[in-house]
Amino acid sequence: YDTETATWHSAGSTRAQLWDSWLECGELAQEPANGPSFEVGPAVLRPDGTVFYTGSNTCGPGFPGSTAVYDSRRGRWRAGPHFPGALNIADGPAALEPNGKVLMMASPGFGPPPSTFLEWDGDDLTTIAPAPNAANDASYYGNFLVLPNGQILLTDFFFVSVYTPEAGYDPEWAPRIESAPGTVRAGGSYVISGTLFNGMSQGAAYGDDHQAATNFPLVRITNNATGHVFYSRTHHHSSMAVAYRGPVSTHFDVPRDQEPGESELVVVANGIPSAPVAVNVRSSDD
Repeated sequence: YDTETATWHSAGSTRAQLWDSWLECGELAQEPANGPSFEVGPAVLRPDGTVFYTGSNTCGPGFPGSTAVYDSRRGRWRAGPHFPGALNIADGPAALEPNGKVLMMASPGFGPPPSTFLEWDGDDLTTIAPAPNAANDASYYGNFLVLPNGQILLTDFFFVSVYTPEAGYDPEWAPRIESAPGTVRAGGSYVISGTLFNGMSQGAAYGDDHQAATNFPLVRITNNATGHVFYSRTHHHSSMAVAYRGPVSTHFDVPRDQEPGESELVVVANGIPSAPVAVNVRSSDD
């Protein structure tokens, strides 16, 4: 969709059947009692400009879901690898790890547990260790959220667990602070500006339902003496565009219970922090 001309144009064929319509189920398509789910998996933008799109498939045992990769810079699709076994994501979560890999939760068809967790690194689809409640979960039970520290929060219908990805990220993906106040007061509101405050991606995605995007800046202030961490509420972002390298800004409200003293301030987007800047926090009574 072109916002300047208010017109739509085709982004091309995905080269693989992604939504579960039973298009390629053959004789199984004649069994309406076990019909298609009409579901689709999540799509996640990676820092290299590719979108990894996951597919669903409920044809029956032995029928895996497909994946596709979209190169947003060239406007081209290519078929990705099939899921192993009979796995697919007929609704379910995926999230971009700070290291650039895509974490996802798959299961065999739409409904039956267990779930299997996989990572996509741009070349290979790899099975990883399962979450603690994976034996009882289908893919659509799960939701991911990218936490400010780079971990991935997983919630299902019963429990909460946390995944710690392999450490490391390209410094070119990190937010950069260009202008920030040197002194702030607890309870005060301020403006901070720089680049890449919205990260390189939306962060997390889910099939065709609820989403948990985190393409907005967080402001984190850590007291040098105590090591205690406080987050400021951010609002009135000048942009929500991911992977945008032009100047942006946001407002942040320092908590009233922020500890006073010399501190470090960073901007975090999708679990990746900026380089810190020094800030002196004064109490609300000063």
